[in-house]
Amino acid sequence: MNSDFFKIFNDCQEISLRYDVRHRAIWCYYNPTPRSCFSLIMLKELRQLQQSIIDYFNTKKTHSDSLIRYLVLHSKVPGIFSLGGDLALFGRLIKEKNRQQLLDYARQCIDMIYLNTVSMHLPLTTISLVEGAALGGGFECALSSNILIATENAEMGFPEIRFNMFPGMGAYSLLARTCGKGIAERMIASGVTYSAGELYEMGIVDHLGETGKGMESVEKFMRQHQQSGNGYRALQQIQQRYHPMDYQELEDITEIWVDTALRLKDKDLRLMARLVKAQSVRITKQKDKSLLRTKQDRRFVVGKNTFPLADWSGETIVFDRRKNSERRMFH
Repeated sequence: MNSDFFKIFNDCQEISLRYDVRHRAIWCYYNPTPRSCFSLIMLKELRQLQQSIIDYFNTKKTHSDSLIRYLVLHSKVPGIFSLGGDLALFGRLIKEKNRQQLLDYARQCIDMIYLNTVSMHLPLTTISLVEGAALGGGFECALSSNILIATENAEMGFPEIRFNMFPGMGAYSLLARTCGKGIAERMIASGVTYSAGELYEMGIVDHLGETGKGMESVEKFMRQHQQSGNGYRALQQIQQRYHPMDYQELEDITEIWVDTALRLKDKDLRLMARLVKAQSVRITKQKDKSLLRTKQDRRFVVGKNTFPLADWSGETIVFDRRKNSERRMFH
């Protein structure tokens, strides 16, 4: 087995990884602290994950079967996919008039989003599973995957207009390519939060799953997708060729985003600070609901749970082989 495959699963601070051997899928769970937003640490770890996957494909023998067919983005925090960008960091940098660091943060975001959108230029499919809230940059990230699966209780939107801003890391580019610039502009300018059902009717959510059964919805999609994987992946290539994501477009928009951020007034920054406090309260309440964790959340309760790993004898364990479903930590 290619040693670069195992390098993918290095320990991280703000994401957790597991490997689903049945579907050849890497599941990436967001676990940022103290708030469910894209910190600099989390962005670095997500980019490292992407690069490790690229390195694996680059060193894999040309005609050998790949161990990776899917990358699934999900969250470890019950009820929250992601609340978006690091508003506390934004507020500080804006007050300091630190244009370069704002731009550096934005570029790290679009680096990750761009590679997710184009499947890292690899024969794999990226999937976002949203169970709960995906707001601002969290919604942008969900949109960047080839496939967006959401459960009926999910909600998504762009609240940035409330503090006189706009989502600048891909929202317009991704939405306009999916549902047209008219809907994209209305969604961004309104600040409205939409239900998963509404977004499914608009063609933004690809598959709508039952509440509490998000993982089952993803696994069902992967089973069906694999049956005609050759054709589906060719269709992905056609979509990217017909209306390709342009990195320069994303980069130019981040410049507009930074300039807009630096024009914010004190009242706008106060509204941003209130939203940060509201996010912190929301996270605390969600984490207190430990008894309401879904099956996939309970997998992370005890110890180090990242597969593949090595046992006491040095043997590589790719997945959990215990048969007791109540004790099982991973598929």
